[in-house]
Amino acid sequence: MTARGLFDLDGTTDVPPGKIASVVTYLEMRRPSPVPVPDDQIQLVRLRGADADRYRAIYRRIGEAWFWFSRLGIAPDALAALLDDPGIHAFAAHVDGVDAGLLEIDFRIAGEAEIVYFGLTEAFVGRGYGRGLMNHAQAMAWSAPVERFWLHTCTLDHPGAVGFYRRSGFVPYKLGIEIADDPRLTGALPRHAFPEIPLREA
Repeated sequence: MTARGLFDLDGTTDVPPGKIASVVTYLEMRRPSPVPVPDDQIQLVRLRGADADRYRAIYRRIGEAWFWFSRLGIAPDALAALLDDPGIHAFAAHVDGVDAGLLEIDFRIAGEAEIVYFGLTEAFVGRGYGRGLMNHAQAMAWSAPVERFWLHTCTLDHPGAVGFYRRSGFVPYKLGIEIADDPRLTGALPRHAFPEIPLREA
């Protein structure tokens, strides 16, 4: 490490104790081609502040497999306020009476839509529902309307995520490195989660 920053830009740098790191891929879409038809097998149920517990439960069920943690550290009243923000559109993806997934799109920047969270619970992965949920997301974003639809994913996510988003029409345009407090040390995730990632006390 140097005073200029955390990383050696010409080699590898150890991640400090108490932290985790991932490589982030940013992807965007500037125009739909064409706007897909939403899948009627998936019903989107809008989640508001009063649904914060339901939101958190779906988030946890999806994210336990992929190190999702940022929403778990938000105080209940702050999460409720976020879900009540008119620029945040969060939905439970409902399939056959079950909460099968989560879609959250941020419209707070004029002319843009960002997929903040997109995922399915394990029982619904690999059954075509991801494509159906993305069709809903694209139809919603482009009907806003917007000039740019974008998202980011990282190396802690599903290994097929970048390929799925590219097949959906998104184009990678930037890489980043994300450093965060290890959620197993903050209490957001159990200490035994992700044994393949070293747990190092700060």
